[in-house]
Amino acid sequence: MKLVLSLILLCAAALGAPATHAQEAKLRLKDGAARDKVMVNCSVCHSIDYVAMNSPFLDRAGWEGSVNKMIKVFGAPIAAEDVPAIVSYLAENYGRKPETAGKK
Repeated sequence: MKLVLSLILLCAAALGAPATHAQEAKLRLKDGAARDKVMVNCSVCHSIDYVAMNSPFLDRAGWEGSVNKMIKVFGAPIAAEDVPAIVSYLAENYGRKPETAGKK
């Protein structure tokens, strides 16, 4: 009985508390060729914030692999003719830059 009463009080307290939501900043993709293709195709399945989250890790080959994985594994409805433009946009604007040889 004490457990039931405790759960009821806990739920009542939670319902009476004001709701708080994380302040999410909307990512605005950089201007460039195929920006609209990225917005339309990628935002169908996930937040565009994933672009910025992955940018430190993915170079051109990584973006190409990621886009192809979205299509082949997750069934993303991206037209084959849009893939090169999307990959180029992501690599040029959000791709990890190659390390400079001999840099200290």
